[in-house]
Amino acid sequence: MREEDEKVLSEARELWQRYLMLTRELLKFIDRQDIDTFLAIVPQRGDLIEKMKALPENQFRETQECKDMIEEIKPLDMQIIYKARSWLNKSRRQNSAVRAYDLTGADAVTAVNARGNIFNRSY
Repeated sequence: MREEDEKVLSEARELWQRYLMLTRELLKFIDRQDIDTFLAIVPQRGDLIEKMKALPENQFRETQECKDMIEEIKPLDMQIIYKARSWLNKSRRQNSAVRAYDLTGADAVTAVNARGNIFNRSY
């Protein structure tokens, strides 16, 4: 194997290992409900995908090592997707509940002041 091919394989291996590590981190942070960190990591994983695509043609994906990593990543991805959807649905329900308590939507301050004026009147 040429030195150049070995370098590309080594880079592919490193990118896949980083991708697996970030996938584990995503799951860890979504389990902790640390959504800010979770959302900060998502673009990093996307950047790794772009770097993988930009690599010259190589056979790393055909190796048993890569196949093993992919088999580990698949169920983690499914858990991440399920938990992210669950969090998103919960967040939407909470936002709907908050909006339900909103007096008049965008004009809430004016509405509170108007209602407050009713209580200030002497009858």
